[in-house]
Amino acid sequence: MACSIVQFCSFQDLQSARDFLFPQLREETPGALRKDPSKSSDWEDDSWGAWEETEPPEPEEEGNTSKTQKSSWLQECVLSLSPTSDLMVIAREQKAAFLVPKWKNSDKGKEEMQFAIGWSGSLSVEEGEYVTSALCIPLASQKRSSTGRPDWTCIVVGFTSGYVRFYTESGVLLLAQLLNEDKVLQLKCRTYEIPRHPGVTEQNEELSILYPAAIVTIDGFSLFQSLRACRNQVAKAAASGSENVQPPPLAYKKWGLQDIDTIIDHASIGIMTLSPFDQMKTASNIGGFNAAIKNSPPAMSQYITVGSSPFTGFFYALEGSTQPLLSHVALAVASKLTSALFSAASGWLGWKSKHEEETVQKQKPKMEPATPLAVRFGLPDSRRHGESICLSPCSTLAAVTDDFGRVILLDVARGIAIRMWKGYRDAQIGWIQIVEDLHERVPEKGDFSPFGNTQGPSRVAQFLVIYAPRRGILEVWNTQQGPRVGAFNVGKHCRLLYPGYKIMGLNNVTSQSWQPQTYQICLVDPVSASVKAVNVPFHLALSDKKSERAKDLHLVKKLAALLKTKAPRLDSFETEIKELILDIKYPATKKQALESILASERLPFSCLRNVTQTLMDTLKNQELESVDEGLLQFCASKLKLLHLYESVNQLNSLDFHSDTPFSDNDLAVLLRLDDKELLKLRALLEKYKQENTKATVRFSEDTDGVLPVQTFLDYVEYEKGALSIKNISEEAHVALGSFFFWKCLHGESSTEDMCHTLESAGLSPQQLLSLLLSVWLSKEKDILDKPQSVCCLHTMLSLLSKMKVAIDETWDSQSVSPWWQQMRMACIQSENNGAALLSAHVGHSVAAQMSNNATDKKFSQAVLGADAEALTDSWEALSLDTEYWKLLLRQLEDCLILQTLLHSKVNPPTAKGSSPQTEPLPRLSVKKLLEGGKGGVADSVAKWIFKQDLSPELLKCANKERDVENPDEPQEGIARSLLEVSEVEIDLGAVPDLLHLAYEQFPCSLELDVLHAHCCWEYVVQWNKDPEEARFLVRSIEHLKHILNAHVQNGIALMMWNTFLVKRFSAAAYLMDKVGKSPKDRLCRRDVGMSDTAMTSFLGSCLDLLQTSLEADISRDEMQVPILDTEDAWLSVEGPVSIVELALEQKPIHYPLVEHHSILCSILYASMRFSLKSVKPLALFDSKGKNAFFKDLTSIQLLPSEEMDPNFISVRQQFLLKVVSAAVQAQHSITKDEGPSEDAATAHSKDHNWPVLAVDLAHHLQVSEDVIRRHYVGELYNHGADLLGEEAILQVHDKEVLASQLLVLTGQRLAHALFHTQTKEGMELLARLPPTLCTWLKAMNPQDLQNTEVPIAATAKLVHKVMELLPEKHGQYSLALHLIEAVEAMATL
Repeated sequence: MACSIVQFCSFQDLQSARDFLFPQLREETPGALRKDPSKSSDWEDDSWGAWEETEPPEPEEEGNTSKTQKSSWLQECVLSLSPTSDLMVIAREQKAAFLVPKWKNSDKGKEEMQFAIGWSGSLSVEEGEYVTSALCIPLASQKRSSTGRPDWTCIVVGFTSGYVRFYTESGVLLLAQLLNEDKVLQLKCRTYEIPRHPGVTEQNEELSILYPAAIVTIDGFSLFQSLRACRNQVAKAAASGSENVQPPPLAYKKWGLQDIDTIIDHASIGIMTLSPFDQMKTASNIGGFNAAIKNSPPAMSQYITVGSSPFTGFFYALEGSTQPLLSHVALAVASKLTSALFSAASGWLGWKSKHEEETVQKQKPKMEPATPLAVRFGLPDSRRHGESICLSPCSTLAAVTDDFGRVILLDVARGIAIRMWKGYRDAQIGWIQIVEDLHERVPEKGDFSPFGNTQGPSRVAQFLVIYAPRRGILEVWNTQQGPRVGAFNVGKHCRLLYPGYKIMGLNNVTSQSWQPQTYQICLVDPVSASVKAVNVPFHLALSDKKSERAKDLHLVKKLAALLKTKAPRLDSFETEIKELILDIKYPATKKQALESILASERLPFSCLRNVTQTLMDTLKNQELESVDEGLLQFCASKLKLLHLYESVNQLNSLDFHSDTPFSDNDLAVLLRLDDKELLKLRALLEKYKQENTKATVRFSEDTDGVLPVQTFLDYVEYEKGALSIKNISEEAHVALGSFFFWKCLHGESSTEDMCHTLESAGLSPQQLLSLLLSVWLSKEKDILDKPQSVCCLHTMLSLLSKMKVAIDETWDSQSVSPWWQQMRMACIQSENNGAALLSAHVGHSVAAQMSNNATDKKFSQAVLGADAEALTDSWEALSLDTEYWKLLLRQLEDCLILQTLLHSKVNPPTAKGSSPQTEPLPRLSVKKLLEGGKGGVADSVAKWIFKQDLSPELLKCANKERDVENPDEPQEGIARSLLEVSEVEIDLGAVPDLLHLAYEQFPCSLELDVLHAHCCWEYVVQWNKDPEEARFLVRSIEHLKHILNAHVQNGIALMMWNTFLVKRFSAAAYLMDKVGKSPKDRLCRRDVGMSDTAMTSFLGSCLDLLQTSLEADISRDEMQVPILDTEDAWLSVEGPVSIVELALEQKPIHYPLVEHHSILCSILYASMRFSLKSVKPLALFDSKGKNAFFKDLTSIQLLPSEEMDPNFISVRQQFLLKVVSAAVQAQHSITKDEGPSEDAATAHSKDHNWPVLAVDLAHHLQVSEDVIRRHYVGELYNHGADLLGEEAILQVHDKEVLASQLLVLTGQRLAHALFHTQTKEGMELLARLPPTLCTWLKAMNPQDLQNTEVPIAATAKLVHKVMELLPEKHGQYSLALHLIEAVEAMATL
């Protein structure tokens, strides 16, 4: 095993992060791909909306420069990844993006971890400050159930202003520290590690902050407690909104570094103690010959810096020389929590107001002076400038990079450079520490060291990883003086991440518990948007001279390279492969090599067999003690699999054709069916084929029954002396089954030989049956086109059933055979119902044949031994299994018919309205129907009806066809009604016949009320998804009206109202009451979620629903609750409760409350229908009436009394008069147009009779009905509809008042005719009229007339009608007489 670089995570949308941090690199997206903000349903989807405010990028002068910058942008960012891989920070200047991992399915169908942006925004608080460094530190959980695991991750960010700020994963600022006024150069962390040896000093956790002339170290325990306290305070503030208590101060040390020019990076080594010799040497150098020393060496904290003059500086700070300082908290945690919406939109949780934040920033905390610390010694190199330093995991070595392109390895304890690498300019470095796995040790003869057996201590190896971005190469080196053990070409724009710490908050107890896997080093590649980890095996640290494994790995690499090349000559190629695999020493490596050979697609089968056989022979010839048993078994199993593959291939390649003729009579005998049953089966399958044909694409390479040997070896394994099939996918299962049985099912291969070969190979009959059925059920189209394959299936199934382990002879005869139950389960689960029905017939036939044979055998024994019980047992066994087969056949036949219906299609409609576009219906199986509950069948048909948009009348007509023999209803009438429906709707094709057949198969599940109920629910569900499709709701109400049983009708209507309608209905009522008129389209979409036209139709449908509920409530007492039966074949159905069952569980409605809602719905509908203005619907009701609205329709509410305030009645009367006027005007405008448009005709074809509805509303609103009727008559005459007016007069009670109103209208007509025409004859007539009449006519205003083009004869008829209605003693009677004379005189003109 060699070094490897493996991708363990990818980025979901890295380009979005790049566009956020680098707006100038953003690519313009085409307009068609831009998201419509009006269609956004979730504010989280628009979290990047703030980016659009940035200025457009300026065009680059040179294309290559722009392209390079787009690839190398990550080099300019501050990047940090948590050691537990649960958070990544990418920051630049003032902005930052926090990425969190999510598990998602990749393109290959496998689950993988992807980093997605969890938060983004600006981190800067002070003006002009930038981010310089960042760390993601996971903090350990304090819970007992998760000891040692990370609880949450803290983000530590350093700024150019000197601030160090701490954030949560969601961007919430916990606290901020200003420990020095210079900019922060670097942040580094050290977490607790268990000492490997007793003499190693235990190191404390700490966070070190590097400034240009100082180092600040914060104690890890103090930091851990403060961060936990801050986080708890933030949670409390978010929950209560109360003011926050300031967190406790941090304990830190501040060292002022002296005698060094510039510092770029640092490493905190930790506490160290000198050896006695080093102690005396140091004392002599400082104090001279007579210097005194202490008995115990002092403890010191060691720091190493890199920069210039000196190039590397070593600092030692005595422990206890200074007291820790207490920090002043610069920014307390939040006091109030703003809304989550503001948080997501701005990318920042604003804790305090801007004024408070400015005040806090202006009051900077007091700066504590630094304790001077002089450099003890260094590596002086005036020309060399250090760039970075990286400490090894065990703190013994450190790697330093400089501006000369060198990587220098330092011995930390001795302070000397021990190794140098050249040619690594701008290098990025990290470490990997590998612990030896004791199980991988191979003891060598004569090795008596403690590391020569599997019981000794584990060794630890350190490897240095160097990434050279200019060369795009990643190298792994063995330290201290070891060779390069790995190299990878990774690209020139990556970033190498080495945190150097793990989880903060652990101790010597909790660190020994279970801990999550933490990575040591990883590579972020922005080009491929992936994160890769470097894996190094321990054995690479061993010496090449002593390690046989290194030689084996070299041979494996050589073999891999050989397998990738094209072989010029197969013989020499095979010989070379054999030599390589035989030269390998280690059994595990040899097994790995053989696996790679067997997986190679370039090698032919003969080569694979020969290589495996050669290796097997070599192992057998060796001494028994030196042969690895696992490798021997592996070779033997692979060899057996190769022999099986060869045998099956030979059988499939033979030219075998069965010459036996095949007729329908043979098929009937084979399936044990009579002629009538066979004809029925053929007819069902033929209809199924016609409706189920799909256009499929087949490529020339797709040859069934052919399987590469490498794929075969992946599917099958040989373990513990038995051949078994691996846990493979369904497609792989079908491919393996096709390899075994496809030729046999076509009669092109010997079935007996194939079964014998597979049985002798060790495959169990149950596995073979599973493979056979998977092929048969998946290749339905080919099987239905070739009926003789049924005979081949029968033969194959008979042979499999006769195998030894297939059917246990000692099986209890009163139980179900597992063998046949396996076959029945496969048929039940299959969605290919045609193939499943045929296989079930074959299985039933073979089972009956074997049962008869067993019965005959037992019968002969019973005759000889006079055993009567054997006859009884055989009869019971036969009847039990037979019943299961008959039940399955009935279920499959029903499912086939239903599937045929659901796949049938009507021809495209010629009408304007197109059929609804929905996703294709799922295929059915017996299992799905059994698990779909009692309403599963009706629900499937309802979805199909919705997709085809069939009318309720068609369902009713198709249902009547099964009662054609009923003499009560003649057949001609049914045919005529069906013809009318089909003419109105669409060309139905074979749909009525299939519907009729489905009704016959499912008389209970597809009972007409049940079907209408499911259709009603399906349409309203689809309408709720898209409320603009008002026709869906209209069609749903139509299906509701077709439900005959009032109990079902009442329950469905109540469920529709409560689930889908009442919320939108209340929103519409409040909106119309708020605006005081019919609202515009924009308001309707905002408040109700649909357009104004759709809302008008919606209110009309609500009115129909409420009226239907009222009618159902009246008739429900006269009807019995229906009994929901189930067909005998489907008694075992389980699953969700059906819609009809739920409807029957609903309580009866409270009639007055529904009537109350119906009145409001009528008012809303009229207001929208006629676009009425100055109408507030809720103002027509008192407080009792308002409070009763939108409550549960089954509850008893306090409704308005009969005594109503006259002011309410007056307002209601004015509204109803408006409705009548608008209705007459709308009707007159339609009839007045010479050619009414098709839209207007269809829109109002099913409109309500508004005058009648207004009179009915007047009754409920306590308004005088006669006033409405009189107004209606007046409006009709006003629009010139005199004939309709004469009919409407008959319904008016107070005809005297009506006559007075009509008299005024007559005067307006005459005034228009006399004064506005002003003809000579008219003027002469006016002069002859009585003065009182002339004065009265002049007072009339003809402009109030809606229709002035009424003939004088109609006006004369109206005057006579007024004379009839007026009594002689009436004050205007004489005026009417004068009008008659005037009209008669005008008629003669």
